[in-house]
Amino acid sequence: MSLSNKQLSVKCPTCKSTVDWVPENKFKPFCCDRCRLIDLGEWIFEEKRIPGESIELDLTDEDNFSINNYSK
Repeated sequence: MSLSNKQLSVKCPTCKSTVDWVPENKFKPFCCDRCRLIDLGEWIFEEKRIPGESIELDLTDEDNFSINNYSK
């Protein structure tokens, strides 16, 4: 069997069930919308985070913050 014909399966990051990596699975790498939303909530409530120093943004300083600076 060639590599291109082999079906890829991964573990759902939330519940660890097997997930087939196919176009029909619209929640991949998650097994379902529920697991996707659980993971999103963990990021929102900072239960998961990328290590590093926090960056403080002063959104009231108009000289250093402009939506036009970030649209390019």
